[in-house]
Amino acid sequence: MPKIKITETIFRDAHQSLIATRMKTEEMLPIAEKLDKVGFHSLEVWGGATFDACLRFLNEDPWERLRKLRKVIRKTKLQMLLRGQNLLGYKNYSDDVVREFIKKAIENGIDIIRIFDALNDVRNLKAAVEETKKAGGHAQTAISYTVSPVHSIDYYIRLAKQMQEIGADSICIKDMSGILLPYEAYELVKRMKQRVNVPIQLHSHFTSGIANQTYMKAIEAGVDVVDTALSPFGMGTSQPATESFVASLMKSPYETGLDLNLLNEIAEYLRPVRDKYIEKGILKPKVLGVNAKTLIYQVPGGMLSNLVSQLEQQNALHRFDEVLEEVPKVRKDLGYPPLVTPLSQMVGTQAVLNVILGERYKVVPKEIKNYVKGLYGKPTIPISGEIKKKIIGEENIYTGRPADLLKPQLDKLKEQIKEYIEQDEDILTYALFPQVALNYFRIRQVEKYKIDDTLLDIEEKTYPV
Repeated sequence: MPKIKITETIFRDAHQSLIATRMKTEEMLPIAEKLDKVGFHSLEVWGGATFDACLRFLNEDPWERLRKLRKVIRKTKLQMLLRGQNLLGYKNYSDDVVREFIKKAIENGIDIIRIFDALNDVRNLKAAVEETKKAGGHAQTAISYTVSPVHSIDYYIRLAKQMQEIGADSICIKDMSGILLPYEAYELVKRMKQRVNVPIQLHSHFTSGIANQTYMKAIEAGVDVVDTALSPFGMGTSQPATESFVASLMKSPYETGLDLNLLNEIAEYLRPVRDKYIEKGILKPKVLGVNAKTLIYQVPGGMLSNLVSQLEQQNALHRFDEVLEEVPKVRKDLGYPPLVTPLSQMVGTQAVLNVILGERYKVVPKEIKNYVKGLYGKPTIPISGEIKKKIIGEENIYTGRPADLLKPQLDKLKEQIKEYIEQDEDILTYALFPQVALNYFRIRQVEKYKIDDTLLDIEEKTYPV
């Protein structure tokens, strides 16, 4: 039997899950060379919320982070997470922006791009898959795993076959809520291995406390790669702990071959980094425990935090349990979308509004209206006429690929920020997070050229995208 391969998430999902993506590049670089020596299948270092957090909170250029890591990590493949046509933002982008972003990501050092769509709408993956392969990268498509009356194993097998047909080099089962049960995982992986002929990877979170058992059954069923996180940033709402998992496979047919002593050396470096974020109050104890409610309400850890924050702002934290009960009702109304970015935030916000206002769908955010109109993609099952009428009245539903409605944007974006461009990648940064990017560019100019920042009136300018 082949050894099980491991993707280490310490530089992306692990710290995104536990410390809101606040780890700095300067904290990564001193240990990056040792990580490169371990023999991981890949290191997840980019994508997800890292791009936004670099700009918004850390005053870092995410492209420069990638280049610095690539310079040190020479043997191990670098991996990123991409939200399909949403890239790293929260809306669909035009095909020219998607293709240029992927091209630049691979040029700057990414080898494997994990591409998912919040609705599992394969049409929203196609352009990203095509460009990844064209640019010489490995296109891994990801199934957003969820549980509902319509999300059966047969559904996921059909989805995996569609992904293989559009050119996926491998397929990841992305269990963002940590709700994939062990024996269900065994059946899902076993049948998927029989029906598709590309490697299968499993990504889960320890939120509900079952991910270790789920990984073990998936390995017995033939999964090729699993995602883990070194123990200082493992477990809780993160991934299973790397060292523990490597040890648990020793003296088995699935032994990883990774060196526990080397893993421990790396963990020893990371513990003080973790402790610093505990002292700052960024790493909160609640994200380290097991939350069995996840198995009932299917709410990912990050979504739970958002719900708490929204309710605190409304002085309504005492209604948290009501909102948790409302989430699956809203999800059912909306055709059972998987609770992953951006749908998790959208469903959560609607649930909060329904509870706080005491009337369901009295107020509906623009994003929910656009979703019902078909502008995000196709729901798992059609939304009922009654719910459609409540949300969008008699407006028409768009049934095509959402990105087909978008005109090319790159040239327009370039013109809008021409005075700030120092690298081609700046145009893409601006495309994803316009105001955040402009604020970063402003700070960069002030620091680089020592100019008087009162000369820069960014807040008084508008840059429509």
